[in-house]
Amino acid sequence: MIGYALYFAFACFGISQLFCLYRVVFSPGVSDRVLALDTMTINMIALITLFGILHGTAMYFEATLLFAMVGFVSTVAYAKFILRGDVIE
Repeated sequence: MIGYALYFAFACFGISQLFCLYRVVFSPGVSDRVLALDTMTINMIALITLFGILHGTAMYFEATLLFAMVGFVSTVAYAKFILRGDVIE
């Protein structure tokens, strides 16, 4: 039963990734693109975690932590670049 739930979650997060990708390409403003990229990062973290659960290994959980940290730093840096025009002061 857990296998069916995992495959259903894979499908849901995959469709969500496609919707976010559409939003990145066809969004009216830059702030919408930043939010869509941040949501794509969160969805990718969920997909990697589900993959780790499916294969029963903890290695993917460490990868998700690294991916979350890089995603957070990149979102903050991009938002700072939009606001100020410069990342490093």
